[in-house]
Amino acid sequence: MATADITVMGGGIFGLATAWECTRRGARVRLIERDRIGAGSSGGLVGALAPHVPEAWNEKKAFQLASLLTAESFWAEVKARSGIDPGYARLGRLQPLADADAVAQAERRVESASTLWRGAAEWRVERGADSWRGQSPTGLWVRDTLSARLHPRHAAAALVAAIREAGGEVIEQQGLEDRPPEPVGKVLWATGVQGLAALSADLCRPVGTGVKGQAALFACSAAKRPQLFIDGLHIVPHGDGTVAVGSTSERDWQDDSATDDQLDRLIGKARAACPMLADAPVIDRWAGVRPRASTRAPLLGPWPGREGHYVANGGFKIGFGMAPKVAGVMADLMLDGRDAIPEGFRLH
Repeated sequence: MATADITVMGGGIFGLATAWECTRRGARVRLIERDRIGAGSSGGLVGALAPHVPEAWNEKKAFQLASLLTAESFWAEVKARSGIDPGYARLGRLQPLADADAVAQAERRVESASTLWRGAAEWRVERGADSWRGQSPTGLWVRDTLSARLHPRHAAAALVAAIREAGGEVIEQQGLEDRPPEPVGKVLWATGVQGLAALSADLCRPVGTGVKGQAALFACSAAKRPQLFIDGLHIVPHGDGTVAVGSTSERDWQDDSATDDQLDRLIGKARAACPMLADAPVIDRWAGVRPRASTRAPLLGPWPGREGHYVANGGFKIGFGMAPKVAGVMADLMLDGRDAIPEGFRLH
């Protein structure tokens, strides 16, 4: 391709989504991944696009809401341009209520969700039990209609195909002896855990670190079911006859890509929580390290002291849900000079 207007370094969800958004707006975009697409945490299994609770509102929750509400149109266009189904479906989420205090808290959030979510989704308390959700200790559940699911690996493949179909370039370096091309034009660094380390070194202060996670994939047909969130466990049915379960959060580990007995315990917990998984075979096990910023919010905007260089990092557990909005504000900034990044997301 001709000299790029934008070079995106990193083939995780923030890099791919922003590369796509810039390409669809007419920019000449080159994405360079020094390993393979989804080599880091974006190559996982879970894909839960779930909101924070509708209370104690802040700029991160508002940003996340905007992203979740634009996700359907974002992924529909990616699917149309790529011919690959990213696995998006907004089917909601169920959470069991453990006791009377949990019920009272959930009922208080019904009204706040109506206000804060602007009527675009519901948070409600309902009674129920079935072969998918099992039993709640109180018989009651929270159902939110904002949560959605996405298949991480299919979504990454769809973004790559959409970028290329629209005239962008995607380069993967895994197994190649040649050095990757040098970035030209404006440069977005979306390089995950390695990027946080580079930022920390450059700014002479810690800006984030990695947190290992492990997840499992079951063979189980539950494509039209809502996702479950039970005792910290995400159970996410995908459209291809699988159900993903995750994840652990580990600050210390020996091997960042190895699964172990922590995942075995998680699998047992999932089987106990969801009747349909009791005898379902596990067909994949995954481990990886997710980039977590010290602020617990994504890090977006110019790289301090490096003219023409930008950062999109720190997605941690909410990267896929945040990606449409992250892509939009980074494209606004790099292409049009329009800065709509929340103050709490900035690097200083």
